[in-house]
Amino acid sequence: MTFSIVARSDDGESWGVAVASKFLAVGSAVPAAVAKVGAIATQAEANVAWKFVALAHLDDGATAEVALARLVEEDDKPEHRQAGIVDSDGNAATHTGAECYDWAGGVTGPGYAIQGNILTGPEVVRAMELSWQGSAGRPIERRLLDALRAGDEAGGDRRGRQAAALLVVREDAGYGAGDDVAVDLRVDDHPAPVGELARLLDLNDLYLTASTEDEKVAITPELDDEIAGLVQAQGHPDLRSWVGSENYEMRVDDGGTWIDRRVLAILRGDPQ
Repeated sequence: MTFSIVARSDDGESWGVAVASKFLAVGSAVPAAVAKVGAIATQAEANVAWKFVALAHLDDGATAEVALARLVEEDDKPEHRQAGIVDSDGNAATHTGAECYDWAGGVTGPGYAIQGNILTGPEVVRAMELSWQGSAGRPIERRLLDALRAGDEAGGDRRGRQAAALLVVREDAGYGAGDDVAVDLRVDDHPAPVGELARLLDLNDLYLTASTEDEKVAITPELDDEIAGLVQAQGHPDLRSWVGSENYEMRVDDGGTWIDRRVLAILRGDPQ
């Protein structure tokens, strides 16, 4: 009832899972990942305990293949389970039980495991694999989303669409470097969940990632005066107050030396 991709970035610094399904809140059941350890998707008649057990095996030094073999061996209904795992070194493994509903299957390659069940056909998994293979060099969250979109456009879940999710972890990538969660987005119930997930990822980049050097606009005395007038017109005493109310802390310098170009456009009432 689900199609997913589990992967490690080419630089070996990030791990993630993207999943879509005709299943409410699929992101609550399928994906799990820990930075420097690995990632897993558990689906079909999902054993959600596999998420925690698999990551524990990986943390203890098991490869993806060994961790998945242990899960299957210790499960009471392995023929109904489906899962994909990628470990810290980029080794990948996938399992599709014989009783998973057609079409069901998966593929693996360097740093990725792709799998699905109740799909329109094998073209879904193949489209996802081709997308992943053809997107090297892009951020992992964008590659995962693109692969999910490719699978969706190839037919996806043959019952229809309902939910999608994207999880990416990287050491110290969380808000304020307080944890390792770079992206954790879920579309729980939507007629076009993959498209909605893409919209949310764009917002995630705006609110929860720091500006690059190319995105920074130096605040000159003239621009400072303009900004002061714009924020005061919105009822704020200064830029800091406006930034705090709009949650743009990662896009404006505390010292007032620069502002993100997209945030400046939004402040001017002309979002790009």
